[in-house]
Amino acid sequence: MSFELIILISMLAVFALSVFVIKMPAGVSLIISAITGALLAGHGIPVRLLVEGGFGFLEAILIIATAMIFMKIMEASGALAQISFGIVKTFHKSPTLLLIVIVLFVMFPGMLTGLSSTCVLTTGMLVAPILLAIGMPKLATGSLIAMAAVFGEVAPPISIPVMIIGGGVDMPYIGFTVPLLLVTIPSALFTALYFRIRFVKPYNIEDVLQKLETLKTSGRRFKIFIPLIFVITYMVSEIVFHDYIPHLGVPLIFTIGSIIGIAISPQIKIITVSRNALRMAMPVIVILVGVGMFLQILTLTGVRGYLAVSALQLPDAIKYMAAGIMPFMGSAYASASVIGVPLVYVFIGKSALIVTASLVLMAALGDLMPPPSLLCAYAAQTVEEKNHFKILKQSIIPIIFSMIVGITVLIFAEELSIFFL
Repeated sequence: MSFELIILISMLAVFALSVFVIKMPAGVSLIISAITGALLAGHGIPVRLLVEGGFGFLEAILIIATAMIFMKIMEASGALAQISFGIVKTFHKSPTLLLIVIVLFVMFPGMLTGLSSTCVLTTGMLVAPILLAIGMPKLATGSLIAMAAVFGEVAPPISIPVMIIGGGVDMPYIGFTVPLLLVTIPSALFTALYFRIRFVKPYNIEDVLQKLETLKTSGRRFKIFIPLIFVITYMVSEIVFHDYIPHLGVPLIFTIGSIIGIAISPQIKIITVSRNALRMAMPVIVILVGVGMFLQILTLTGVRGYLAVSALQLPDAIKYMAAGIMPFMGSAYASASVIGVPLVYVFIGKSALIVTASLVLMAALGDLMPPPSLLCAYAAQTVEEKNHFKILKQSIIPIIFSMIVGITVLIFAEELSIFFL
């Protein structure tokens, strides 16, 4: 057994022990496992390299922080509530279309922030009354919200797990829009249709709207939507008209959007909103710091090079089995860094963009799984269900379908690249 493999196994063992036995946060566990690898390799505690690695995902951290503040401002201004109420009034005649739009609406904050928890705690909380009002059971409501949050975390334009894997294999965050849509859209549509067919019965729209009167806000003016319109328009314009407009970067775009939101809704207490937003984002920020340190130590000890060389020799069956266990790591970010990075090397003969997209979908499902089951816990709070494992049980069919989509896309990654890239 090579020394690099011993280091890798030791680092993974320490991580698993810390997360699953000692119950420490995933970010702290990654930092501890990184220090363990450095000590085993005889490098002591390389503070400079650990700090350097901790700043490896600075851009992603800035995106998370600024995006969370922006979404909280949109929530406080009443813009999200108005969109939620408008969805019901617009699509109530077609329950199927209503469920699809609701899934996309729940996904929206995750698409902008890269955080699944944001979906549940913002748009998820807004659509829960809608789903309950149209007769969907509370377990099904929580499950739909949790699944949509997973897809929002994966979908473009911002996908933090992709950034984590890209940082581990030196792959720029460019060209992922189509591959990410390829894995998220079928899964999201299936989830919406599954819950529509199984749980939504005929309903009286007047009764539904009466139940949802509390979603209305006094600020029904168009101007509360201006920050959201600015952020979406500028992000799209940077892609389409990149030669004609200045490149601001995602964190600055969110910052400007937040400033516009405060100017339009001066009653919002920016200090309180920012504090709450950063408190929600901090666990993920710590994970990104830990991931950066973990990857830095893998490079220092030669484990990354060892993985790149050894991966080419693995049998195909083992490769796909490794991808299949990604959802059971308990965290999308930990799974992306610990398993996702090596697997990109494993499938180096296929399209790296499509391979990464499929791996990220598998990793994101880990946010539903025990022991933490964070998304299920958040969704359970949203629908006032004490046992969040009932939410997970209700999600089994969509989870299985999403895993099938991920594995299928992974198997045919090279063939799909001809059509979609």
